[in-house]
Amino acid sequence: MTAIAGPGPGAGTSARPRRPRTAWKVWTWVAIVAGLTALAGWAVEFTLAPSIRNVDYWFKTILAFITPNWSYFPRIVEPLWVTFSISLVAAAFTAFFAIIVAMLASRVTMRAAWFYRLTKGVLAVWRSLPDVVWAMLFVAMVGSGPFAGTLAMTFFGFGIVVKLTAETIDAVDRGPLEAVDAAGGTAFQRARVAVVPAILPNFASYALYNFESTVRASVVLGYVGAGGVGTALAVQSKEGNYENVAMIVLATLVLVIAIDALSWLLRRWLSR
Repeated sequence: MTAIAGPGPGAGTSARPRRPRTAWKVWTWVAIVAGLTALAGWAVEFTLAPSIRNVDYWFKTILAFITPNWSYFPRIVEPLWVTFSISLVAAAFTAFFAIIVAMLASRVTMRAAWFYRLTKGVLAVWRSLPDVVWAMLFVAMVGSGPFAGTLAMTFFGFGIVVKLTAETIDAVDRGPLEAVDAAGGTAFQRARVAVVPAILPNFASYALYNFESTVRASVVLGYVGAGGVGTALAVQSKEGNYENVAMIVLATLVLVIAIDALSWLLRRWLSR
């Protein structure tokens, strides 16, 4: 019989892998980030001392927020309706103009390269202005009130919806576009037949999302005089009536949830 050789010396054993070392670059970046954070905290005079001293006030405020003043609700029905109206009108105007300008901001529907680049540049500057800046601008131009808020929300949402819609147009299938071109279709026919049907579901989602966002943003814009429930929120918070503030926040939350549910149903219907 042939003898079976046993394992040789060292067989069955393996060298223990080396423990990975932390690269010095990682610790360098950690130190840099920590240093910048400490510098930023020093610049804004960050300290927890006031919070510790006013811990009793914290509990008082939290207690007020969890016990809203239900009797205050009838007084915010009209401001809530104004906020809803601002958001709806702004979203409608935004959707109408955005789909038109998006055609000019896409390489698919705008063949003049110089005009396409000019439109993209103007929109980039447009989007750089936050909603509060638009609100302050229109409050100064037309006075405080819902009209200024509507204009601010329209101009702010316009830049976002146009950007998203133009990017969707850039990604459409080129087959129908080539078919329209081969049939001798005009630029308008090309957009109406081959582009709009392809982007309509996504565009509807963008418009509905803008409507939801406008409701939330319009609450903040009331602080600068743009009307709506934000004005009542600013007044009550300045006076320290946190039970009323809690009621305003709760009512606004219910409104936003209702709009979210409605948007979901509309998206589901459009996706069929």
